Amino acid sequence: MKITIETTITAGTREVWDCYTDPAHITSWNFASEDWCCPNAENDLQVGGKYKARMEAKDGSMGFDFEATYAELVFGERFTYTLEDGRKVSVFFENLGNKTKVTTTFDAETENSIEMQKNGWQSILDNFKQYVENR
Repeated sequence: MKITIETTITAGTREVWDCYTDPAHITSWNFASEDWCCPNAENDLQVGGKYKARMEAKDGSMGFDFEATYAELVFGERFTYTLEDGRKVSVFFENLGNKTKVTTTFDAETENSIEMQKNGWQSILDNFKQYVENR
């Protein structure tokens, strides 16, 4: 099953793309709530390149590494990567003039409910929108 989330950000597509893909920015927004953080990220933005981000609770009680390999990339428009467990994630950036629509579609996993997965990923995307618009 595929899950889709989206948001529209008041910023140009180039800025949105850069904030989404540059590790210096990723660590500032890649978490679902204020009690979590992303202490480090790496991004080799090319087909076959690796994306890595560490996500953890600020109190140190839990954390995990999120890793993927790029399968498709059209600079400034979209990319697809494959997670370590084989699930696919596609992210699209649609230029709407002074706004950019970001749409993410991902394969659901089996450990958590669909609603929980959708809400978690949407929270991260909402945090991203807030980060970009408040820069």
